[in-house]
Amino acid sequence: MPKEPLIRAHTRRVLAGTCGVALLLAGSAALPSPAGERTTAVRVKPAPEWDPRAHRGVPPGVDPLGPPPKPLAPCAWWYGIGEPPTYADLKFAAQHYDLVVLNATETAAMRRLHKLNPKIKVLVYKDFSSTRNYPGAVVGDQDAPLLPSGVGYYAAERKHPEWFALDTADRRIEWKGYPQHWQMTVWDEGYQRAWAEAVTAEVVREGWDGVLADNDFSSLGHYSPAVLKGTADTAATDRMIRDGLDRFLEVAGESLRKEGKMLIPNVSESQLTPGRWSAHSRYHGAMEENFSLRDNGAGDLITFKGNEFKELRAQAALGESWLLLVTHTQSHREERVGYATAALLAGPYTCWIGATTKDYQDPDWSPYQDANLGEAVETANHLPNGTWTRKFTNGWVAVNPTATTAHVIPPPGLVTIDGTTVPTLVDLAGADALVLVKPKTTKPTATRPAPTTTSKARPTSTTTPVPTTTTLTTTPTTTTTTPVTTPTPTPTAAA
Repeated sequence: MPKEPLIRAHTRRVLAGTCGVALLLAGSAALPSPAGERTTAVRVKPAPEWDPRAHRGVPPGVDPLGPPPKPLAPCAWWYGIGEPPTYADLKFAAQHYDLVVLNATETAAMRRLHKLNPKIKVLVYKDFSSTRNYPGAVVGDQDAPLLPSGVGYYAAERKHPEWFALDTADRRIEWKGYPQHWQMTVWDEGYQRAWAEAVTAEVVREGWDGVLADNDFSSLGHYSPAVLKGTADTAATDRMIRDGLDRFLEVAGESLRKEGKMLIPNVSESQLTPGRWSAHSRYHGAMEENFSLRDNGAGDLITFKGNEFKELRAQAALGESWLLLVTHTQSHREERVGYATAALLAGPYTCWIGATTKDYQDPDWSPYQDANLGEAVETANHLPNGTWTRKFTNGWVAVNPTATTAHVIPPPGLVTIDGTTVPTLVDLAGADALVLVKPKTTKPTATRPAPTTTSKARPTSTTTPVPTTTTLTTTPTTTTTTPVTTPTPTPTAAA
């Protein structure tokens, strides 16, 4: 992902939608002054013993010693690693989100958020796999005091040059498309310890709730075609990186756990390796940055390939760690599918956001997050035709992860979120979804306005287009973009 600009170069988009926050399963999750190869299954090590008294990752508002929280519709979160947040951004975030991720430089914003909403969780962005020497990550010939990584470029250059990964020609590996991002030896025990010690000390000192660790990836190929020194080919290179990150996760997770802090890695392509999502979410959860996107080759939803969706369901049902889900929503269909699939996973820690910009420069809010689905009254049902459905106290969702149209039968009396009625038998297009709610019987009360800005308006997606014929085909007619073909991890954030 593009790094954060050092200077605010443009104004921000007006945020649409009302401010009612979608709560976590049982409860809810400061402001600046206005002036790949397929491999065998991952061996999952037992997670540390759960200590509810430590409040590690407990959703805001949930008593860790109280009864289990109810499975409400997905909560909302913000991956706020784009531009520095404005006063309006943070006020909106405090009112709407259960969890926020910020850059390491945003310590004042983190403290303001905690002051404005003591229940909110605020994590600091740190990259597992790279060090960086672009302006902001370094100042002159020194590392910046607050880094997007765990080990500074000059610290490694002067004391541990062996921590820079080398290719078979003994050259350092710079990430393609991301200048001055350098691949590190994530398998090196010294690098792992140095990263964990530095990041843990910073998190404790500054008062963050924990860490969002980016680039817990499966293949170097997304960033470089290089073959690592000491490996025979790209498959062996990827295996070395995956095995190294498996161990790295434990070193970092244990270090943060001992201080009562959270570790949530951004895990990529877990559908390729059975057990990888479960293994890498075992501390306080994991992030899926390409959630419920369509494979343009096969035409189906990538999240449902391999073992990933099964592992996501198991984690959500267990209810002991966060599922931070991001769907990049450049069309109505992507927004609808992302939210509905997240609703299939509704659990104590399931949070979703529909990101309308690639660099996460603004806090987003979807009209689906105001749908008021209520509490799930059943687990997700997998029907013989390949579709999934789930019923809530105030609504119902259906997802067709296959590439072909399938019939679904909605419960009677429900409408789309814009009030459109649907037929008794719906033809649900491949890689599409349906979100239905009880019709509103009273005039809605006035809603709290979103923060006003002067930048371009967010893409209009306040309603879900639904045909009014005897069958429903949910392929929208307003879409001008298509989903990405294959999700890839992307580096994010800057100093």
